[in-house]
Amino acid sequence: MKVLITGTNGLLGQKLVKLYETNEGVDVIATARGANRNPFGSYTYEQMDVTVASEVVKIISKHQPDVVINTAAMTHVDQCEQDPDTCQKLNVDAVRNLIESCQETNSFVVHLSTDFIFDGEDGPYVEDDLPNPLSKYAESKLESEQLLASSGLKHAIVRTMLVYGIVHDMSRSNIILWVKKSLEKKQLIKVVNDQWRTPTLAEDLAKGCALIAEKRAEGVWHISGKDLLTPYDIAIATAEYFDLDKSLIEKADGSIFTQPAKRPAKTGFILDKARRELGFEPVSFKEGLAILKSQLENA
Repeated sequence: MKVLITGTNGLLGQKLVKLYETNEGVDVIATARGANRNPFGSYTYEQMDVTVASEVVKIISKHQPDVVINTAAMTHVDQCEQDPDTCQKLNVDAVRNLIESCQETNSFVVHLSTDFIFDGEDGPYVEDDLPNPLSKYAESKLESEQLLASSGLKHAIVRTMLVYGIVHDMSRSNIILWVKKSLEKKQLIKVVNDQWRTPTLAEDLAKGCALIAEKRAEGVWHISGKDLLTPYDIAIATAEYFDLDKSLIEKADGSIFTQPAKRPAKTGFILDKARRELGFEPVSFKEGLAILKSQLENA
């Protein structure tokens, strides 16, 4: 099987490249804008900007992948709200470019989406619950889902949320690394306690995407962690695991933060479909912290 992955300089992209390095039956074409940030491996790297249709056509027609996994996106929710044109270009127009190229190669498309397509009024959610996006980011991701649904391509939509982990060059942060770093500096932090998510270890998300690609499992899939937590819960668990001073963590109501984009209050995913049909089983949040700690020690 030949798998082309977009956005391989990002967290999920790097985890997918690493996962496939252990599978001799898969040839990987890793793509991203700019220079490759992954460790050396047996994969092929190509520079490809998904927003440039000619580049997408060139690389996909060159490699004729069986599967395309699209992890490239603009995911900073407030930046999407403040720069809707760039958001549309990266999250919608780029998907249209991929669809048009994959229609020529008959590639199976695995596309990443988000829990934010839901309004958070009735979480946790199953795959066929009705979306109601609250932000430009959420609207763009729902529009990309709809593009794929009407494309005629065989495809899978993988919704996920609050992905955590570390990249090879430690160039990206996430809530756990932010909490750990802040508490190590003895900084007082305010953390929201009125939003709920099921935080997702990046390795679990990569595993879920690979299972879907291997099975050519069409349709919508919810792939996330299993524990429904508030950011405050996450911060306390992180402090306890890394033996840091949790008295520095202060509960906060989401309304005290002035953010351009509205967030859904309670999402979270019900994973019954992925468990039953894919054999997907994520680690617990505590197990995820142990994996993250081991990676930090070896970084």
